[in-house]
Amino acid sequence: MQASTNKFYIVATPIGNLEDITLRALRILGEVDIILCEDTRTTRKLLQNYTIATPTESYHAQSSQNKEDTIINRIKEGKTFALVSDAGTPTISDPGVRLMSRIWDDCKDTVQIISLPGPSAVITALAATGFTGNQFTFYGFLPHKKGRNTVFDTIEKSKTIAVFYESPHRIMKTLAELDTRFGKERRVAVGRELTKIYEETVRGSAFYVHNFFKDNPDHVRGECVVIVEAI
Repeated sequence: MQASTNKFYIVATPIGNLEDITLRALRILGEVDIILCEDTRTTRKLLQNYTIATPTESYHAQSSQNKEDTIINRIKEGKTFALVSDAGTPTISDPGVRLMSRIWDDCKDTVQIISLPGPSAVITALAATGFTGNQFTFYGFLPHKKGRNTVFDTIEKSKTIAVFYESPHRIMKTLAELDTRFGKERRVAVGRELTKIYEETVRGSAFYVHNFFKDNPDHVRGECVVIVEAI
């Protein structure tokens, strides 16, 4: 039980479609003193769409320890914050996790941390695949170079569904690797532009999915969620 009624909110925001936000999230964003954003320009579009005038401040991967210290001191002074990312649920493969760790260490007796459920690209993509199994492993963004093959080795042997993010700049390289390893023996799904106008889920053997995007280069756009079926 927290000793204080002061609160810090983790608020999930839409991953594309601005309608995908809960009524509770809109209320909280309108009630807090300050909204911490990965990019204030991105968050401002959401706030303007719902006529929310709460002040925003940036907190992102390059934010300094001094910035975190300032936020923590203001929490202790009684300011109420909401943390959002550009899209989806904060702290999940997101720089906000560093701040949350600091708050747990420095403020756990003076603030109640409340996480609001909401949009997640991982769950949205996974739900559409029809891959069976009640377990999955989320790898976040794969390493660009060092350690990348090790992750693929793990996925190849995994008895749980594998889920990870991939950028449009590296998706073809990733699909080529999955094709080489699995060919027609294991299924893969790629969800891209989820919840947006051109959203698409491509599902089939690793060979099929790789060749689909090779044959349709105009579809190699937007952030992707890649799901690999378990053994």
